[in-house]
Amino acid sequence: MDIVTDGPTLVLSGDFDVRSTWEVRNAIYDQLHTHDDVVVDLTDVTTVDVTALKVLAFATRQAVREGHHLTLRGCGPAVRRMLHISRLIRVVEIERAAASA
Repeated sequence: MDIVTDGPTLVLSGDFDVRSTWEVRNAIYDQLHTHDDVVVDLTDVTTVDVTALKVLAFATRQAVREGHHLTLRGCGPAVRRMLHISRLIRVVEIERAAASA
C-alpha cells in the first residue's frame, strides 16, 4: 500500500486489506488533525477487503463526531460492490463523479 498526501487528499494505491489498515488509519487521522475536509482517493486501489472498508467507515463516523468531513473518491465497481455487500455504503460518503459536458 502506497499513501501519498496531496493537501487534504490521501491518494491510496495498491492492495488495501487487513495488512495495510493501520497505516491507512493513521494517515487518515493525521489528515483530520490538520484539515476539516479530507478526501481519500481510492482510484488506484487494486484490491480491497471488508476490514479495510470498516476502517474507512469508522473514520467517517469519527470525523463527523469531531466536526470534520471525510469523502471517498474514485470508488471503482469492486469497491462499491464491497461497500454494498457489507452495507457500509450507508456510513461512508462517496464523491459523485463530475458530469461530462
